[in-house]
Amino acid sequence: MTERLQKTIEAIKPLDRAAMRAAGERQDNLTKPRGSLGRLEALAVQIAGIRREPVPVLENKAIITMAADHGVTRQAVSLYPPEVTRQMVLNFIGGGAAINVLARHIGGRVIVVDMGVAGGLVEMTGLVSRPVAPGTQDFSLGAAMSRQQAVTAIETGIEILEGEVKRGLDIVGTGDMGIGNTTSASAICAAVTGRPVSEVTGRGTGIDDRQLAHKVGVIEKALNTNRPDPADPLDVLAKVGGFEIGGLAGVMLGGAARQMPVVIDGFISGAAALIACGLAPRLKDYLIPSHLSVEAGHRAVYQHLGLKPCLDLDMRLGEGTGAALGIFLAEAATRLLGEMATFKEASVSQAEPGKKRET
Repeated sequence: MTERLQKTIEAIKPLDRAAMRAAGERQDNLTKPRGSLGRLEALAVQIAGIRREPVPVLENKAIITMAADHGVTRQAVSLYPPEVTRQMVLNFIGGGAAINVLARHIGGRVIVVDMGVAGGLVEMTGLVSRPVAPGTQDFSLGAAMSRQQAVTAIETGIEILEGEVKRGLDIVGTGDMGIGNTTSASAICAAVTGRPVSEVTGRGTGIDDRQLAHKVGVIEKALNTNRPDPADPLDVLAKVGGFEIGGLAGVMLGGAARQMPVVIDGFISGAAALIACGLAPRLKDYLIPSHLSVEAGHRAVYQHLGLKPCLDLDMRLGEGTGAALGIFLAEAATRLLGEMATFKEASVSQAEPGKKRET
């Protein structure tokens, strides 16, 4: 592990309990029955602890969408050809994808990062070009990348996050694009959680039963060939990961080190969270799980990390679409905490604990 990565991990501190207590006390004195806003109340208290502010404000929002290609697509694990990765990156830059629509809706910006798109992309406005290599190797035959490339991918994610902090950033969401990356995410999930490959592998782009069985077989072969060490997140990433997955792990680590809520998207972001939390267990407290994907392994990711998704909308697009919705909820939660009147401010009678009201 490099000095930079180690310093980032060490910068991730426990949440500020004093700020959380103050936020909780304010919640209990807002003009509503205690607990009536459900998980929005807990979410606001969590964010207060992350931001170290009793009443946090989330003004500057961004989704970092990272793209890369996967050599395992040579094994026909996806319905779509690899060139779709490049085509969708151009769609992101042009503002025509689902993530662009949802980012505009929440007033956030989308940062599109080339972490390793096959063939490369020319420099253009709206693209951050930081490829580790032009796609990973076919991990059914050997390691997806070298250990050094795994470290580089993570450190690149940290650097991208820090660059966005300089532009102004209070909360960040993670997104992905990469044909074949559900295969990589399933392999990571199986390796880290110890669950059977068949249990954590889904249909990705919509493959049929025969293709799903083939995909499971490819992942099983990859795990048998590479034998990633579940106790060594860098080994797992290098053996069966993707450059965008490593980059997203870096974004998560960098965000937590900067005392920032990190809203994670679907299954690919979940796989990145497994890597990142393996490196820095404290990171888990900084994560806001936006939604539950229909991808089979996503539930296993959450169970392993002890996280509960905010939404369950049968989504499986990626790009950061779920993260955008999660950021919307996070901002709603903090605005309720900060902008609602207390009983005293509104001159509203407050319920007396233990006293039964007359009807």
